[in-house]
Amino acid sequence: MPLRINDTAPDFTAESSEGTINFHDWIGDGWAMLFSHPKDFTPVCATELGSVAQLNDEFSKRNCKVIGLSVDSVENHLEWAKDIEDISGATLEFPIIADRELTISQLYDMLPAEAGDTSEGRTAADNATVRVVFLIGPDKKIKMNLAYPMSTGRNFSELLRVIDSCQLTASHKVATPANWNQGDDVIIVPAVDNEAAKDLFPNGWETVKPYLRKVKDPSS
Repeated sequence: MPLRINDTAPDFTAESSEGTINFHDWIGDGWAMLFSHPKDFTPVCATELGSVAQLNDEFSKRNCKVIGLSVDSVENHLEWAKDIEDISGATLEFPIIADRELTISQLYDMLPAEAGDTSEGRTAADNATVRVVFLIGPDKKIKMNLAYPMSTGRNFSELLRVIDSCQLTASHKVATPANWNQGDDVIIVPAVDNEAAKDLFPNGWETVKPYLRKVKDPSS
């Protein structure tokens, strides 16, 4: 079945570059970002893993763990990590899941069941759809999933922005408008009527339309 926002992220146990991981236990009480890769020693993915390594402090201050996945072995992951550190100048401080049997790629609907049960003989092009980012909340629900083509490196500044937005919504009953960044005005969610909004936002708000009420970022 396809995975959608608000579905529970499937749990699994797998080997990784940092040992055996039980996914839900590993997430714990915080947030997590799972981002997948079609094969080790691929150029775009190497730059992405390096970018995330450089942003380790940004993810940490958002209480968001990061975990990679690649359709290859732990041994290959460890060798690839050396290249990634050389390219980016940053050490990988997060695990990379080994998905040699394609189990998790299929569990997360990134590959069809008929893809088989081994990565042996498969190229990155065969695994092109294993290029998805999943943001998972403390409740183990999927808050965002986003697929990228193999030729396009992921924008992790944008993914940090999504984390900020989702965490703001979880805490303050607000949504974020197009092109929002931290500190910009936000939107009172439609589920909060004006009477309830008076208690939540005592300093008032701007009514652009009855369904569009702007308020200062409550986290600022």
